[in-house]
Amino acid sequence: MAQETQLKKARITELEWNGNSNIPSRPKDGGKAFDVQFNPESLKVNFANQKAGGDQPGGSPIQFVGSGTTKLALELFFDVTVPVSEGKKVVNDVRTLTADIAYFMKANTAVEGQTNAIVPPGIRFHWGTFLFDGVMDSMDETLEYFSEKGYPLRATVSISLSRQEILYNRPEPVDPAGNSPAGTQTMQPARAGDSLPKMAGRSGKQNDWKKIAAANDIENPRQLPAGTLVNLNAK
Repeated sequence: MAQETQLKKARITELEWNGNSNIPSRPKDGGKAFDVQFNPESLKVNFANQKAGGDQPGGSPIQFVGSGTTKLALELFFDVTVPVSEGKKVVNDVRTLTADIAYFMKANTAVEGQTNAIVPPGIRFHWGTFLFDGVMDSMDETLEYFSEKGYPLRATVSISLSRQEILYNRPEPVDPAGNSPAGTQTMQPARAGDSLPKMAGRSGKQNDWKKIAAANDIENPRQLPAGTLVNLNAK
């Protein structure tokens, strides 16, 4: 019987901000990077469009504005009572481990090209073929088990991450060697009155809109319902 392959541990990496984007996307030189102690049991992803109007009877119709947001929620588990690998430091307080997560809540990072802009560090969560770049919105830490001396030994940490665009992790086809490459496809939502040529033009790809329509299986590129998700990088 073939031995079951165990999924590698999820990894958290600090990302660097730059003045040209509201989404951090490149690993920071000398920044934090570490594997989580235990893989989460599940990941919850939420997509939300930014909209205005339509709240009052007889008012203006709903208008979709902005590029929407994507949020990721998950739980991480920490336990200092489990055996550690040879060469690793033994700790007696679980908060020594969870401090690495709390680091991403502190607004102490300057943004390149922006004066007086202080933000939390960018964060990348990478597990298997799932990758999410953004910023940490919230962190809830539950201390669950204490030593006789009063040190917390186990903790559950619930975190929420977000980014200012719709990001859909579309699985890539498995290659003949059986590898499933990691990757993400950024999906842009159509605004009210949008057409695919108009969306492609905003992204500087006005000459590629027919190829983009074919790759996204769009039957009517001249008229897109508001909120339709389109991968403008697909050809």
